[in-house]
Formats: sequence, C-alpha cells, structure tokens
Amino acid sequence: MLKKSADLRRIEKNGEPFFYLADTVWSAFTNIELRDWSYYLKVRRQQGFNVLQINILPQWDRSVAGEVMEPFGVKDGYLNLEDKNEAYFTHAEKMLEMAVEHGFTPALVLLWCNYIPETWATKFGSSPAFRKEDIKPYTRMMLKHFNRFDPIYIISGDTDFPTESVTDYYLDALNVVAEEAPDALKVLHICGRLGEIPARLQNHPALDLYFYQSGHNVEHQETAYTLAEHFSQLEPTKPVINSEPCYEMMGGYSPERYGRFSREDIRRAAWQSVLSGASAGITYGAHGIWSWHTLDSTFGSSIGEGFTPPFDWRQALHFDGADDYGFLKQLLLANQWTDLTPVDVLVNPIADIRISETTDTVLVYVPSNLPVYLKGHFTSPDDYAIDLDTRKQVALTKTFPEDQTRIAMTPFMKDSLYVLHK
Repeated sequence: MLKKSADLRRIEKNGEPFFYLADTVWSAFTNIELRDWSYYLKVRRQQGFNVLQINILPQWDRSVAGEVMEPFGVKDGYLNLEDKNEAYFTHAEKMLEMAVEHGFTPALVLLWCNYIPETWATKFGSSPAFRKEDIKPYTRMMLKHFNRFDPIYIISGDTDFPTESVTDYYLDALNVVAEEAPDALKVLHICGRLGEIPARLQNHPALDLYFYQSGHNVEHQETAYTLAEHFSQLEPTKPVINSEPCYEMMGGYSPERYGRFSREDIRRAAWQSVLSGASAGITYGAHGIWSWHTLDSTFGSSIGEGFTPPFDWRQALHFDGADDYGFLKQLLLANQWTDLTPVDVLVNPIADIRISETTDTVLVYVPSNLPVYLKGHFTSPDDYAIDLDTRKQVALTKTFPEDQTRIAMTPFMKDSLYVLHK
C-alpha cells in the first residue's frame, strides 16, 4: 500500500520512493471489454505507468459505441441506489483484479462533479445527480466493492466548490473513506486552473495529497508550474501532483480555438510541473484513451468544453508522449532524484525555464534552445544535457562571467534537461 513520506513531499511504497505515473482512463468501467483491457494493461505497463485514474461512475463526456452499461437506475432525476446493476460492478472488479495483477495501483474517483448538484457541470443537465442523503451509503457501497484492491480514493472529479452544499457532499464522502479505509491515500481532483480548496477539506486530517489540474486550455498552460508552486507552499504540507495536464492530441484550444496539443506540449507540462513543486508524480492523458474512443463511437463534444474528436484508442495508446512520461519517471528513479526542491538560480527572465535541486544535483528544464545564465558557478566537467525528444546526451559548454554560469546553446532542436552537479 502507498503512503506519504516522512517529509510529506513524496509517496512511498514498501519504504521505497514511488513516483506516481498515472494514465487517465476515466471511462474504463463503462466502455472497455476485458480482451481490450488486457492489451491496454500490457502496453501501459511496458511504458512505465503504475497508476490508473478511473471514474467509478460513467464518465459524462465519454465516447459511446453501442449500449452503455449503467451502475444504477434513475428515479425522479436522481441515481437510485436500490436499483443497482450488479453486473456493472462485477465487471469493474474483474478489471481491477487484472490491473493489480499487472502491477497497477487504481486511483478511483467516487464523485465526478456532474453528479453533484450546483457544480459547474450540472448546468449541462447531462446526467442524474445524487441526493445528499445518498452520499454516505453510496460511498460505503463502493468501499465494499473496491477496498480489497488497495486503491487511492479520489473523492471528487473535476470539481469546483461554488457553494457550501457542494463542500458538504465531498466532506461526507471523505469522512466515510477516512473511517472505513483509513490507510488508503485520499485526494480531491479539482477543475482546471483552480487553486483554492475549501478549508474544511484542505485541513481535513484524512486528505493526504494535493492534486491540481493545469488542464486543456492553451491560454493557461503556465499553470503547470504556477499551480505547482502554489500547492507546494500550502499548509498543511502534502505531496503535490498535476493530475490532469494537457492531453496528447486533444483539441484543447477550447472553446473556439484551432489546434491540438503535441507531444512536445505535453512533455513541457510534465517537466514544468515536476520541477516546480509537483514532484510526487505526474499524470498523462491521450485523447482517445480517457474516453475510450473507437472509429464508430460518438463523442460528447457538444457538452463540457467542446473538445475536438478523439483518435481511436488503439492508435492513442501508442502516442509517443507516453514514452516521454515513462522516461521522466525512469530518469528520476534511476538517479534517485526524488527529493526535488525548486530553486531560484535563474538569471534569464524566462518563467518557462524551471529549475529544481536534489542533494547534489541541479536539474534545469529548457523548453527552447537558448543560452542559459545561472547564479553561481557550476564547474563540474561531468555536467550534461539530455535532448528530451531523442534522449541523446551532450556535454555542456560553460563560461563563468563574474558570479554566474553561462551555458551555451546545445545542438538540440527542441526541449532539453540540463544536469548540473553541485
């Protein structure tokens, strides 16, 4: 089982650093047949993923092909817990058995925001809601199904907190999980670019992690690092993870912008997050996997932010960015760079360059090839740069004007990571 480290900045498993590398496959339980699930698990495990973020209930903006299995019936516009589809949960449990056998930790969303009255998603009227009195029995029901898989419980999904009533819903669920799954990590998944969590939730002793979402709006991609800085400085201290950066090949230039996020875009979001305070891990998303899209699917682009059509999941599974995220995890763990702390040594007035340090190493993420100036002298001849596109390495060329280190341009065409020894 996973737990927080003693410094409350990282996650550990069996006493060893655990870098949370999740894939978003929100609509897994409603959309995926077991044969396809088996193939998916093998590929994602080979790519280095170790966590799967899944919505327990049907994802409201998923792709749909044919009949969709529902977990509960609906009565008077509300989910009816007495009309439960046992086949839905039998299927979900089998999927989690397979995932755990492949070495994955499930991260299960209990209450996506469209099921909670007064949140931003309910204005679209696309799904039934919960009655307040049903939250506790529903949560207990879910724990009976899923506790045996040692999941992370994500109490909320993509939520805002516009009213005290919304906070009450999530607080009821959090309290039940705290009582009946005290050792499970518990966290909130909040909506894009949100930086504030109600104090009753933020200060709750059972809330173990901070998730934030830099999201899919091209005009706010700097939040990958600004929110990492923000959450890493909050009290109480908790491990921080960007649980939903921009997804690869998502048409995220919403609501009326043209374009898709590239491999380089999503790689930038990952490195900027991890080196800016969100060092406990990172989540990846492929446009076609999270909604489990097929060529004959319909996609709910008329609701939510109106994203452009996804790719078939079989193609999306092999987008190159997944390997980039796996490389990030592998590099940090292999070099024991898990105690990252942001550091202010940059002279260039360029916020997109992000820098973090460990005990004996400084890591500099450079999104575009240009000379970099740092405070102090980094004189080691062993310093090097990694081309994050090709993963080639070259030695760094440095000069030392006054009290600075000037690092010359590398031969690389795209983003790179500079590794400096103290």
